[in-house]
Amino acid sequence: MKHVTTAFAVAASVLALGAGAATAEKITIGLASEPTSIDPHFHNLGPNNALSVHIFDRLIAQDDKQRLSPGLAVSWKPIDDLTWEFKLREGVKFHDGTDFNADDVICTFERAPNVPNSPSGYGTYTKGKTLEKIDDYTVHFKTAEPYPLMGNDVSTIPIISDSVGCGGTTEEFNAGTAAVGTGPYKFVDYKPGESITLAINQDYWGEKPIWTEVEYRPIKSGPSRVAALLAGDVDMISGVPTTDIATLEANDDIQLSQGVSNRVIYLHLDQFRENSPFVKGPNGEDIKNPLLDQRVRKAISMAINRDAIVDRVMEGVAISAGQLLPDGFFGVSEKLQPVAYDPEGAKALMAEAGYPDGFQLTIHGPNDRYINDAKIAEAIGQMLTRVGIQTAVETMPRSVYFGRASSGSPEGLPEFSFILVGWGAGSGEASSPLKSLIHSYDKDAGFGSSNRGRHSDPVIDAKIEEALRTVDDDKRQALLAEATEMAIENVAIIPTHFQVNTWAAKKGLRYIPRTDEYTLVMGVVKE
Repeated sequence: MKHVTTAFAVAASVLALGAGAATAEKITIGLASEPTSIDPHFHNLGPNNALSVHIFDRLIAQDDKQRLSPGLAVSWKPIDDLTWEFKLREGVKFHDGTDFNADDVICTFERAPNVPNSPSGYGTYTKGKTLEKIDDYTVHFKTAEPYPLMGNDVSTIPIISDSVGCGGTTEEFNAGTAAVGTGPYKFVDYKPGESITLAINQDYWGEKPIWTEVEYRPIKSGPSRVAALLAGDVDMISGVPTTDIATLEANDDIQLSQGVSNRVIYLHLDQFRENSPFVKGPNGEDIKNPLLDQRVRKAISMAINRDAIVDRVMEGVAISAGQLLPDGFFGVSEKLQPVAYDPEGAKALMAEAGYPDGFQLTIHGPNDRYINDAKIAEAIGQMLTRVGIQTAVETMPRSVYFGRASSGSPEGLPEFSFILVGWGAGSGEASSPLKSLIHSYDKDAGFGSSNRGRHSDPVIDAKIEEALRTVDDDKRQALLAEATEMAIENVAIIPTHFQVNTWAAKKGLRYIPRTDEYTLVMGVVKE
C-alpha cells in the first residue's frame, strides 16, 4: 500500500503550480483541442480536465508524471479493510470567499457521476464509494470490498462548491456563475470557439503561479496555430503538427518541449448488435455483423500497419501500441507487443470466418481531437480496403462526434460501428482503461463508461474486479497485466499507437511536458 504524505510530495505539489512570486503578466496559449465545457464533471475529456485543474483543485494532486501528492486533502490512509480516511486542508477558501470543508467533498462525489447529457462521465472513478462526513475536515470513503486504488481514483475528481456548484447546471458553469473553485485561477470569461480567460487567485492556498492572467485560444488548424505563434499572436501552442516540428526546431526564436503521454489511440468495434448500422455486405446488402467474430477483429488488427502510421502519418513522433499503456506504467504486460502487420494472414482469417469477399464498413472519428486524427482514420481505411474490407471514412468535430459515438442511435446507444478514439489514463495506471474501455458496460456500477463498442466478457470482468480489490501491489500489477493480455487476445479494442506530444513556445519560455497531455499554465516556466 502506497500512501504519500512526505515533505517531498508536498514540495512536488508546490512545484507543479510553478515557482516564483506572481507578477503582473499575461500569457496567451493556442490550444489544439478546445474544452467542451467549463463544467468540470460534464465530460471526462483531456482538454476539459486540463482546464478544470486551473479553477478546481482535487483532494489529491498529480504532478507531471501523474505521481500523487497532497491537494485539498493533507493525508489519506486506510483505517480498516473497507474504509479510507481523508484529512482535509483547513483554511482554504473558494473564489467567492466561502470556506472549503467536508460538505463540498460529499456533494462533489454525488454530482460528478450524474451530470445530464454527459458524453463520458466520472462514474468510473466515483461508483462503489460511499462518503461519510466525520467532521468538517475529515471524510471517510467506504467500499464494499478492499480498494487499494482509492488515491488514484480520487485524484481525478475536481472539487466544487456546495453553495453554488453542486446544484449548478452545465449552462451555469459555462456562464461562470457556478464556476467557483479553490484553484490557482478564477473564471473570467468563456466564449466557445474563441477564448477562455482566467485570472490569478490572489488568495490561493498554495504557491501562486507566475502568470496573473491567462487567455486560452482554441485554434483547430495546425498551420494556423504555428502561424499564430510565429506572428507573436500567442506565446505558446499545444499540439505542434508533426510536419512542422523539424522547421520549428531550427528556429532560434522558438523553444520546443516534447514528451510521451499515456494516451493510447485505438479502435472500438461494435460487439453488441447483430445488425450494425455501418456494416454491409460486399454489394451493399444487409448482413449479420461480422465484427462479432473474434477472427474478423483479429484480421482487422493484422491489416493495420502500425509502423507505417508512426513513420508516415505521425512523422515518427509516436510509438506503436500493443496494449493499453506504454512501458513504465503500473499494470502493463511485458508479454504484449504490437500486432505484426500481416495482410495475407488477415485475408486468410477473413476467409476462415466466412468473409472471403470482405464486406463494407465505415470508420468514424474526430477531426480535431487527437494528433493527425483524420489522417489516421484515412490511413486505416486504406489499409482495410487493401485486404477486402471496403472502408469509407467519416470524420467530424469532436463536439459532435463524442455524443454520437456514445449515445447517438435512436435507442440512445452508441451510433457507430467502428470508431477511432483515444484514452488517457487519468489515474496513471492500467485499471483506468480496463474499467472504462474493456469491462462490460454497467452504468450503475461505474464500469464501461467509455466502452462504446460494448465488448463484454465475464471472465475478463472478473479479472479486472479481482485486481481492483487486491491490496498487494505486486499481485495487483500481475492481475492488471493478465486482464490486459486477455482483452488484447479477445480483441476487445485494437490499439494503434501512443501519442508523443509537442508544445512550442516563444524564446524565453519552456513547457514541462506531462504524461496526461494537459496544457497547464502552471507548467510554463521562464528560462
